[in-house]
Amino acid sequence: MSLDTRTVRRIAKLARIGLDEQECEAMRQELDGILGWVEQLNEVDITDVPPMIGTGLAKPRLRQDAVTDGDKRDVILSNAPDREGAFFTVPKVVE
Repeated sequence: MSLDTRTVRRIAKLARIGLDEQECEAMRQELDGILGWVEQLNEVDITDVPPMIGTGLAKPRLRQDAVTDGDKRDVILSNAPDREGAFFTVPKVVE
């Protein structure tokens, strides 16, 4: 598969990349090389190759969903440089 300059410009626009004429031609050649490697990979026979573990055969380990750090407001607020009641106090950022 070979890309034309119009397609490369469209890809660059979608990626928000500004390209001039020389950069567009260089990018076209680079993308053609990448697509060539992909086509070469598609020619490999993988009919007898078992899937790797990362393709969905592994099951995630689940943990108990329990609150472990609740009801420590005073401990957390003791680290605050300045506080007012049960709240952190921060410098004013909007005038």
